[in-house]
Amino acid sequence: MITIMKKKHWKSTPGCVYNINYHIVYSTKYRKKVLTGEIGEALKKINEEIALNNDIGLIEQEVMPDHVHLFVSAHPKYSPSKIVKIFKGGSARKLFTKFPELRNQLWRGHLWNPSYYVGTVGDITKEVVEKYIAMQKVKNSGDTEDN
Repeated sequence: MITIMKKKHWKSTPGCVYNINYHIVYSTKYRKKVLTGEIGEALKKINEEIALNNDIGLIEQEVMPDHVHLFVSAHPKYSPSKIVKIFKGGSARKLFTKFPELRNQLWRGHLWNPSYYVGTVGDITKEVVEKYIAMQKVKNSGDTEDN
């Protein structure tokens, strides 16, 4: 597998430092088991191309016969729904072009179910963030405010 994302905890761009990771899962229409063999392997390569072309870090992926797991990192300019749309739309077009017979296996020629799952993933827990924020007042209590 091609490693597209470097093992670094954060990315820096002009005006923004971020560490935003998503676990995304989406399934084929009617959970049809069509993502097998050559089609499944082609989808992995397509997902790598989509990530590279859209500056999305593809950290890990797994293609199951009827669904896909993606672990991605993206700039905050991309909403989770936009990331899903980029992968689902791009992969459907390319798979239908490469495997035209795939359309016949799916009712009305739709590859993906319209719904999806997305969960955020980070390096630290919410408890660590809560404690860090709570400690800011204590840590900076010696500072004076100019009002």
